[in-house]
Amino acid sequence: MSSPDPADLSARRVSIAPMLDWTDRFYRYFARQISRRVYLYTEMVTTGALIHGDAARFLRFDDCEHPLALQLGGSEPADLARCAELAEQWGYDEVNLNVGCPSERVQSGAFGACLMAEPDLVADCLKAMQDRVGIAVTVKHRIGIDNIEDYHYLEDFVGRVHQRSACTVFVVHARNAILKGLSPKENREIPPLKYDYVHRLKTAFPALEIHINGGFTTWDQVEPQWAHVDGVMIGREAYHNPWMLVDADARAWGDDHPPPTRRQVAEAMAAFAEAQVAEGVPLKTICRHILGLYQGMPGARQWRRMLSDHLRLKDNNPALILEASDAVEQRSAA
Repeated sequence: MSSPDPADLSARRVSIAPMLDWTDRFYRYFARQISRRVYLYTEMVTTGALIHGDAARFLRFDDCEHPLALQLGGSEPADLARCAELAEQWGYDEVNLNVGCPSERVQSGAFGACLMAEPDLVADCLKAMQDRVGIAVTVKHRIGIDNIEDYHYLEDFVGRVHQRSACTVFVVHARNAILKGLSPKENREIPPLKYDYVHRLKTAFPALEIHINGGFTTWDQVEPQWAHVDGVMIGREAYHNPWMLVDADARAWGDDHPPPTRRQVAEAMAAFAEAQVAEGVPLKTICRHILGLYQGMPGARQWRRMLSDHLRLKDNNPALILEASDAVEQRSAA
């Protein structure tokens, strides 16, 4: 089956959030073995890392990952435009601007959630990228910053950014970002979720593609959102409990292809790991992302223990993945 067209409004009906240190190319390959259609985002990559660092290290991906978006962190329009060009050259389907990360390290670079206070600059950044590339240019942001609780702040931000840049895709984390005093983890948990703000936003801008993010852990939570917004972005649950993605294609797109089994995914990851290890990638780099494959199944703890065994991982033998899978599958069959 060919990859969904990112220009299709339903392509992002379910997506996996960009998560620093988590949604690297190894996790994304794993997620794609479970779902054919879920829209994938890279972890945030700063413009400086691409311009002054090893761009290939950050931009490399497997063709199976499509549809795939590169999320950029930055606030210099010229630098963002240059990086958007790189994204297009490498074959990404979308470039997404991070206006949601609340960490002080990101703020010191004058980007992330603090940019919500500068909608004109955000628009300039988006327009600079749009003028340089033909792929989709989108933005991910919060509903507000610090103690600004008024819904109209969010509506004004989106309206101004859209008016000045013609950006049409907005991914909204339905929490405020507290720029001082809370860690990034606390910023994902303490500020209250306000889904109704995002629903109101879609009502105010029916022609825009509005996606909601924040706190979704079950399909019972996800599915009602489609009556209000265009898509739902799932975060850490998709990492810790990746098997939830096995239902995504049928639930979100009515795709009735036979879903894979956990064993089939384990076999695919063992073959992938063999190729990566041959290129010098440590086995542990891949195994850390697949620890949740058997989440909720008898033997899940043994699976995690075997794939976290430092002595076994030192051997860099991808057969460990199949051995661990055998142990779980045999227990489940007993």
